[in-house]
Order: sequence, then C-alpha cells, then structure tokens
Amino acid sequence: MDDIARNLLDVSIEDEMRSSYLDYSMSVIIGRALPNARDGLKPVHRRILYAMFREGLLSNRRFSKCAGVVGEVLKKYHPHGDQAVYDALVRMAQPWNLRYPLVDGQGNFGSVDGDPAAAYRYTECRLTKIAEQMLRDIDKETVDFVENFDGQSSEPVILPTAFPNLLVNGSDGIAVGMATKIPPHNLCEVVAGVVALIDDPGLTNLELMEHIPAPDFPTAGTIYGRDGVREAYTTGRGRIIVRGKAEIETDEDGNEKAIIITEIPYQVNKARLIEHIADLVKAKNLDGIRDLRDESDRRGMRIVVELKRDANGLIVLNHLFKQTALQSTFGMINLSIVDGQPQVLTLKQTLQQFIFHRREVVTRRSEYELMQAKARAHLLEGFIIALDNIDAVIETIRQSPDGETARNRLVDRFGLTEIQARAVLDMRLQRLTGLERDKIREEYAEVCKTIEYLERLLASESMLLDVIKEELTEVVDRFGDERRTSILDATADVDLEDLIAEEDMAVILTHQGYMKRTNLAEYRSQRRGGKGLKGVSTKDEDFVEDVWVASTHAYLMIFTRNGKVFWLKVYRLPVGGRSAKGRPLVNLIPIEPDDSVAAVLPVREFDDHRSILMASVNGQVKRTNLVAYSHVRSTGIIACGLKPGDEVLTARLMEPGEEVLLCTREGKAIRFRDEQVREMGRTAAGVKGITLVGDDRVVGMDIITPDSTLLTVTENGYGKRTEASEYRVQGRGGIGLINIKTRGRNGPVVRTVQVEDDTEVMLMTDQGQVIRMPVSGISVIGRNTQGVTLIRLSGDEKVVALARINEDEDAIDADGEITGTDESLEVSEDSPAADEAGAETEPDSDSDSDS
Repeated sequence: MDDIARNLLDVSIEDEMRSSYLDYSMSVIIGRALPNARDGLKPVHRRILYAMFREGLLSNRRFSKCAGVVGEVLKKYHPHGDQAVYDALVRMAQPWNLRYPLVDGQGNFGSVDGDPAAAYRYTECRLTKIAEQMLRDIDKETVDFVENFDGQSSEPVILPTAFPNLLVNGSDGIAVGMATKIPPHNLCEVVAGVVALIDDPGLTNLELMEHIPAPDFPTAGTIYGRDGVREAYTTGRGRIIVRGKAEIETDEDGNEKAIIITEIPYQVNKARLIEHIADLVKAKNLDGIRDLRDESDRRGMRIVVELKRDANGLIVLNHLFKQTALQSTFGMINLSIVDGQPQVLTLKQTLQQFIFHRREVVTRRSEYELMQAKARAHLLEGFIIALDNIDAVIETIRQSPDGETARNRLVDRFGLTEIQARAVLDMRLQRLTGLERDKIREEYAEVCKTIEYLERLLASESMLLDVIKEELTEVVDRFGDERRTSILDATADVDLEDLIAEEDMAVILTHQGYMKRTNLAEYRSQRRGGKGLKGVSTKDEDFVEDVWVASTHAYLMIFTRNGKVFWLKVYRLPVGGRSAKGRPLVNLIPIEPDDSVAAVLPVREFDDHRSILMASVNGQVKRTNLVAYSHVRSTGIIACGLKPGDEVLTARLMEPGEEVLLCTREGKAIRFRDEQVREMGRTAAGVKGITLVGDDRVVGMDIITPDSTLLTVTENGYGKRTEASEYRVQGRGGIGLINIKTRGRNGPVVRTVQVEDDTEVMLMTDQGQVIRMPVSGISVIGRNTQGVTLIRLSGDEKVVALARINEDEDAIDADGEITGTDESLEVSEDSPAADEAGAETEPDSDSDSDS
C-alpha cells in the first residue's frame, strides 16, 4: 500500500481538465476537421484517395465495391468509424458538392434532394482522372510518409497534388471552437491566379481577383455583389450572397403563367426548398402561387411554380428570394492547417501555400529523378565498359569458379564498381548483339542529357517555377471548363419595394394632415353630376385637401415649414377603404415637434428637366433641379436655406417655360417667368420674388395654367375670382400689382388659390365656423375690386383658412388618370351651396402699382 501511495501525484483538476481538453481540441483540429492548406484535404479524404491508389482503383480500371475501400481505409489508415469514412467517400463522388469530383461512383450516391447514398455493400467506386493528378509522383519521394496507427504500414502526410485543390473543390468542417467553410472555384481561374502570382509575387489580393473574380459553385446560381467576395479574399472571412436561377414563363398572349427555377444556391436541399415554398403558400405568407411541382430529371433541374391568373411574377419571385433558400448567404471562412497550426488565409496566402508546396514537390521529384538517372548512368557506364571488352569479360567470367570471384575479378581487371560488376554478371546474352549495344549507348546519351537538365533545374529557381506553370497548364488543358456561377455587380438585397406590386393608387391628404392610399377599384365609374362616393371619413372640421393618383413605387416629397424635405414611398402609406381616415402624416416621417408640413409633391422619377420651386412667407423664391433631391435619406435633408424669421410657404413642381404667381397678405400679386429664377443649390436661400412693404407677407403661390382663375379670400369673409390673364408678366422682385383691395371692409388676404369652374373650396373661421362652396357661384371680376361676401361673420370673427377641396375637383378614370371627362370616379358626398353670392362692388379708384 505504501508503494502505491508513493506513486500517487497531486494534480489540480482544473489544470488536468484544461490540458486534456486542449489536447483533444488540437487532435480534432489537426487530425479530423480542418483541411491542409497545401493539398486541401482532411486526413480521412487523403487516406481514402491513397488507399484507392494503392488498391489500383484508377480511372482506367474497373470499379470496386465501396465496402472494400472502406475496409482497407479502416484496416490500415483511419482508426475511426466506417460511417465517417463512407460519408467522406460519398461526398467526393457527388457532383453537386464538389466542383471537380475526386471519386467516380457507380450506384446510388444520393441526390441534391438530400437522399442518402445506398449502403457501401451496394455501391462501387474508383478514382477520377483529376484525382490521379493529386497522387501523381507520390512514389518519387515527393512527400513525407509516417507510420500508420499500428506501425504496420505508412501513409503520406500530404499528397503531391498538381492543382490547388483547396480552392478548386473547397472544404467544409467544424472543429472545436473554430470552423472552416471554403467555397469551390473554377480550375481555369485558380490556375490563372497561381501563374500570375508566380510571374509577379507582388500582386495584391484585389489584383488577383482579376483572375479569380469569385467562387464557382457546382450548382451554378448567381453571386450578387462583389463586396462580400472582396472582403472574403482580403481578410479570409466574408458573406457571399447567392441566388438560384429563375425565369418567368409566359403564355402565347404574353401573360405570366409560371416561374421556372433551373438552378439553386450551393448546398441548398431542393426537396426542402420546395417543401418550404409549399408551407409558405399554405400559411398564406406567400400569395400568387397556384401550383408547385418538381420536374427535374437527368437533363437537369426544373422546379415549376405556377402563378395565379392575376399574380405578378416578379413580385412572387422577389418573395421567394426574400423568404426561402432560393437566395442564400455563403459565409466564407478560409481556415486551414499551415505548418501544423490553424490559420485564416487571404486569397494570396492560399495561393502562396500551394506554390510553396509545388516548389517542394517538384524539387524533391527532381532530386529523386536525378538520383535515379545517375544510378542508371552508372550502370550503363559499366555496360559500355563490358561491351568494349566483351571477349575479355567473357573469358574472365568463364575462368571464375563462382559469382563472387567473377565479380571481384571484373572490379580488379576493368575498374568496375561492385554495382556495375553485379549488373554485368546479371546482363542477358541478348544484350551482346550489335543492335542492343547501340541501344545501350543511345540510352546512356539520353540519361546524360537528363542528368544535365535536372542539375540545371535544381540550380535555377526560374526553371523550377516554369515547370510548375507548365504542369498547371497541362491540368487546365485536360480538365478545365467554363464558369458555371454568374456574377452580378448589383446587390441582392430584396427591398420591401421589390415585394410590392407596382400599381396606381389614390393618395388622399386631409387638411389636418391625415394621409392614406386607396386602390382605384374602390371608386366605381359614375357620370359627372352624380352623388358620388364617400372618399374619406374625417374628423369634425377636417376635409380632403389634396388627392393624387400615384404609383405605389413613387415618392411623396414632403416639404416642411422649417426648410427640410422628407421622402415617403406611396406603398408605405396606410391602405384604407373609401371611408378610412388614414394616419397623421407626422407619424409617418421624423418631423421635428416645432415643424409642420408645408407641401407634399408626388414624384415618380428624379429627372433633370423639372425643378422644385419654393416660396417663403417673406417673399423669397428658390428654384432647384429635381435631381438635387434624389439622394433619399430617412432623416430628411435641407431643402432650402432660410433667413431668421422666415419659413417655407409652399413648393411646386415646375416645367421649363412655366410662370409663377405670388400673392401677399396686403393684396399684392406678381407674375413672372421661370427664367427669372435661376436654378441654384439645394441649401441656397433663394432670391427675392416680391418686395414686401411693412409687415406684409406672402400667402399664396401657384404655377399659372391657361384659362384659370385666381380665388382670393380675405379675413372679413369677402373674396373674388379674377382671370389669370389680368396679371401681366413682370420682372421678379418688384412690389407687384393690386390683387384685391384690403382696406376697409375686406381686411387682409387669407390665401389665394388657383381654381377651375368645378372646384370646391372650404373656408374656416377662428371660431370654428366652416362653409363649403363651389367656386362656380363666385363671380369672376377684375383685379382692382373688393369682391363679394363669401361667409357672414359675427362680431370680431375672422376667416383664418382657405383650402381647395379635391374630392370633387377632378375625376379619376379607370386607368388611374386624373381627367375632366364625363366618365369619372367621384370621391365625395354632396357639397353645401355657397352662403351668398353677394353683389358686385364698384372698382376702386386707386391705380395699379407696377414694379
């Protein structure tokens, strides 16, 4: 018992666990899970290929049972389970996993649907021709060998592969605390990269990408964007987005009837992909699909997604990219074993490892061949000496009592070495003929040339590298093929817009800032003069102020009083029926609490032939090309530089050649052409549009259209309509013409708007009184007049707002266009009649004031 106690050692459990776990981890990392950077193989794959090579299962031989290969590997090289060996063998035979399969399989080796291979007693295999290139020259001492697990045989530490298998076929493995995931590449491109790096070792990763642009997956597909590839090649890690290939099939009438998927991303299970699509359709998370079937066969992959009659094929396809594995991300981790240690490599470092390996292989092969050539030359020299003295040699041999004596006499008499003497004694008599003697001399001359070449090769680094390049070129000539995976510079991010069908919608904005979008189908066709349909449910004292027909993919440009502009896609507006109220616009954009909306403009494209014209309450105007607002930001941008105390009144889209009219609170108006306001930068403050006197400010701006009238309303409830033609064109910056008399009963101008005969307007007072009236009941009179009574006020009550109502202003036809035809879609209820037409007032005697 004391002897046992003396052999016990105190060991910390933490230290023992740490040491044991690290040993286990390194065993898994080095011996099982990670590929070697030089031949791109894990130990199990290397052992399988070497075992098949030793068994003679070459590409030109018959197939042999996989069970025999698995047994040979387990017997001599791989001390693990048979299933692990067979799974590795099967993967090397699957053309959808390896870009260039290394095992030629016969029988059921599984499928891209995830079906397992048949048991190894039923399948057969042999090496492929390209796999033989990985074992070429292995018997010429090109690589080191080590004893196997039981010391009864030896196995190679590495294979002398003639092509960069790590990149060409890739690798995938999970070790302890680390993982590798290297995609396959095209052989021609990788070899081109290796040759380029040999010619110019100073090439960078980005320069090498000119030869190796991206991975090349065996299942083809499309790589979207180069940023992920660039990151992976320059750092060793990156995310590569891969999409399957799909086309929208149409019938004879041009209607979309099906989506045909012919390629899927790498390592995506086809059966699971189809099952997932079906589950999405069943759960109603994917609309527009009528039927789904797999028509794949020996000729290739074909997944048919039949579309419903009214479905948009592009929208359905974008949903498939967004919600299924039809678009996948390949997370590249270029981790491999370098000098016994795991290391993440860049593209250049990976190619350098192969070049180092091939330099060593070619050097060791050349040294072996030189040694063999010298040995052969040595024998041939002995043969030549013997043939030159053939009679004496024969006589010496005949007179010798035994072979040892004959050998010694040949060495002493003719100066042969023991090796040469033994070879002479073993030489057949046939070699003594004249023809054979000439062959020996010719062979000796050839061997001498070989020796000279090999010595020069080993002494010249450039010759050595040329040999490497020549052998790589030979491999490409035999096995190179075209790239399968296409590359698109565009990103594959599926934006929400890609999932929204492009269609025209009625966009409605109320006076109090509520917005919604409504499908045009909500509005049935009616003849003008009908009762109409309720277009929106509004709160008390609220009403529809603007309505547009805009595409779901169009932008709404929202200008605020403080000079900012925000963008809002139409499809982001809440969808509501005719009676829905909508949502407050301030809840849809990040507007500041002390800011408010000044104008909303629908824009489909930011073209350069239109511009945005803005007017401020202090009389400044600014025109900026629409393109300047094309850089959409969620937080908005500065739309106009404002001076202290100023704010944006409104904004309008302006076409070249149009004219603008500004109206002020004190009854002035000025009309000028667009050319008077030059285009300027987005953040500019603008130029003076009208000169204001005293506390006057601008209350209205419109782009003048022919045959329109200007409605002006004052605080005391009076107003009038005036033909636009009465406002002659002036130069920008003047004090303008008289628009309406503001002294006396009228009071200051509340607002001036451009109206047509069928326009309706709404007037509101500071005491909450509201009146709605058609402008057709308001007389059209001259500029220099006081107008007529529009609303009767009590006491000190004042009109504070005038708004043009668009519910009945325009008709929306079946094509989604705003029209004025007899056939229209009306979106309002009956409107009240005007309170009072009033009597015409006599013209004021004051004259116009020109600028």
